This record gives sequence, C-alpha cells and structure tokens, in this order.
Amino acid sequence: MGFDASMLFVQFISGLSRAMILFLMSSGLTLVFGVMGVVNFAHGAFYMIGAYLAFTLTEILTGFVGFWVALLIAPTIVCLIGGLVEVLLLRRIYEKEHLLQILLTYALIFVFNDIIKMIWGVDLRIVSLPPALGGFFTFFGHSFPVYYFFIIGVGGTVALLLWLLLKKTRFGKLLRASAERRDMVGLLGYNVGGLFTLVFVMATWLGGLSGAVIAPTVRLSLGMDMEIIIECFIVVIVGGLGNIWGALLGALIAGQIYAFGILFVPKYAMAFLFILAAVIIIFRPYGLLGKPAQARG
Repeated sequence: MGFDASMLFVQFISGLSRAMILFLMSSGLTLVFGVMGVVNFAHGAFYMIGAYLAFTLTEILTGFVGFWVALLIAPTIVCLIGGLVEVLLLRRIYEKEHLLQILLTYALIFVFNDIIKMIWGVDLRIVSLPPALGGFFTFFGHSFPVYYFFIIGVGGTVALLLWLLLKKTRFGKLLRASAERRDMVGLLGYNVGGLFTLVFVMATWLGGLSGAVIAPTVRLSLGMDMEIIIECFIVVIVGGLGNIWGALLGALIAGQIYAFGILFVPKYAMAFLFILAAVIIIFRPYGLLGKPAQARG
C-alpha cells in the first residue's frame, strides 16, 4: 500500500486533534498530582459527565447556539461537582498513602457511572455538530473534518492560557510553590486547603471541557471514561507526572503514534503506546520532562 505526502499530512492532523483532547484531559490529571499529590482515577468520570451534559444541552438548545452554550455550561457544572468532591472527600485523605487515594477515586468511577445510568440510561448518545463546524477540508484529494481544526484550536488556546496562568500570575507562582513546598506556603499565611480546592476545580473544568469538545466525534456510552483515562496515564507517564508541559509533549507523541499506527498497523496501534510507556518507565521513570523527585514523590 502506497502513502503519498497528502495522506501523511491528513494523519498528522488527525493525530494532532487527538493529541489536543489528550492534553486537555492529561493537563488536569497531572496538575492535581503535581500540586496536590493525588492520583485521581476518577478524572475520566468528569470527562464523561461533561460529554453527557453537552448532549443534554444541545438537545435543549438546538443549532449553533446550543453547541456553544454546551461548551460553556457543561465544564462549569462539572467543575462545581469537582469542587464538592474535593471538599467533602479528597481533602480528608491528602495525608494518607497513595493506595487509599487510588481506592477512593476508583470508587468514584462506579458512583458516577451509576449516576449517569440513572439519568441518561445505557443507550448510546450522539451530539450533533453545528453546520459551521460540520464540513470537510479537501487536501490533494483527501478530506478531513473542519472540526479537527476546532479541537486543535481549543487545545492550543488552553495550553497558552495555562502557560500565562502558571508563569505570569501570582496564583501560578503559588501553585508552583505549593507543588514544591506546601508546608512553607502554609506558614506564609496562605490557605493551602482553599488553593487545593481551586486546583481541583480547574482540573475538573478541563476534564469537563475535553468531554464537551470530544462529544460530537464519538458515541457517548458508559465506560468511555476508562478508555480515555488509560491513554491519559500513558501521556503523563511519558511526559512526567506533575508537569503540564510534559503532558503536552506526551499528548503530542501519543497522538501521532496512534494516528500513524492506525495507518500502518491498525490492529496494534494501541500497543505502541503501551510499549512507549514501558520504555519510559524502565529508562526514565520520571518522564521526559519530569524530575527525579516527582517520580519518588
């Protein structure tokens, strides 16, 4: 089978759009670990809730307006749920060992799945794209969706905003300080508990946003949270736990590996991601952009 340059470009764009979804998810996951030290297995559940909320909102408010309203409201509702989870549950186990954190967040997966089953049932759901984003670009005889570029634009915008937040604001400096010396931040008079709540709210907002953005491209079903969270853990392992820019690098690598894996050896596309994660764990367990201290922590 021959592959011309245009087909390779189409796969590159496809991989880039997938990478941006993985980054939106993984940035929240790695942010929670980097600042709070919590391994949040339930992060995929917030992604799934965001997708289902987007479905409901686009059903109520049809057309172009409904889609944009869903992108605004769905992540907001998700982050409010995330805030309640942090206040009522997670802040009680910050000083506990990681195993207890994993058990709690893993239990939340089943809780949220049952809630979704009660509200939306078990039938597959589909979110329609607005006409303005539902077309195709043609490049040397190959077509690919306009929505790919929308996803890439959202991911790039979020990456830029995160960079500005973490590097150019007082809040970002507090986050970086808390990741390194949370006790010292508390001694300086800052409310570390409140800071952690804001971090978790921001992380779950990113999860809800990624669910709302991906909703028009997939069929919504129970279990979609576990599918994405596995890939996200691979991304943060490759990039480095607790490192936002590692999450971006890991997502870009994972997106392209999967896209070109589908093109050349479709049956084993996912296997290449796991092989990459295994190599990183063996030779650089703290990730490509992580620090040894983060791996030990």
